[in-house]
Amino acid sequence: MRKSVSAFFVMMTAIALNVIPADANAQGGKLFCWKNKAGKTECGDKIPYEYQDAAIKEMNRQGVVTSRSESLSPEERKAREAADEKRVAEKQRQDEQRRKDKALLDTFSNDKEIDLKRRRDIQLVESIIETLQSNLKNIGARKADAEARADRFVKEKKPVPPPIQDELERVKTDNDRTTQQIAQKRKEIIALNQRYDDLKKRYIELTGTTASAPQKKASTK
Repeated sequence: MRKSVSAFFVMMTAIALNVIPADANAQGGKLFCWKNKAGKTECGDKIPYEYQDAAIKEMNRQGVVTSRSESLSPEERKAREAADEKRVAEKQRQDEQRRKDKALLDTFSNDKEIDLKRRRDIQLVESIIETLQSNLKNIGARKADAEARADRFVKEKKPVPPPIQDELERVKTDNDRTTQQIAQKRKEIIALNQRYDDLKKRYIELTGTTASAPQKKASTK
């Protein structure tokens, strides 16, 4: 609660009479004084947010100045805000790491289980790749058929019918999309291997155990 300058003198009078306001007692009898935007001194048991960076004078219940702080320049304020943000970010990072560590230890009993989970996840992606490769083979057959039909018209010096042209366009689109999907799934396998490498390394760090024999990583071909 903000107090005006007159409230400050009320506080001082109360100190002289050994009668301290209840809110001051609640805060250990501390009083803070600062200059407002009009340049006038204000005092209170709490510093308003907009004056956190102002020059602050702190007094105890006896009216003795116990500390002073100078006002911050824009550069100093910016540096302090950056430092505060950095501390908050670091605390969040540490909290998140503790959460991940707990989940890791709760999920696996030993590092072999990590390798087992790795193999299962990669086998799932590999099965998807096999399906996509089968689709790609079918697309190749469609392409060969459409091109053969188009060639017959070309050899006869006739225009290729629109349905065949449309089929060639669809085949090209399907081929490009499926090829990209296969490439993406292969990247997922690389990412999975890296993720489980990191999990295994962290698990060993947390438990102080010795790594089991390395497992052969799945091929990305």
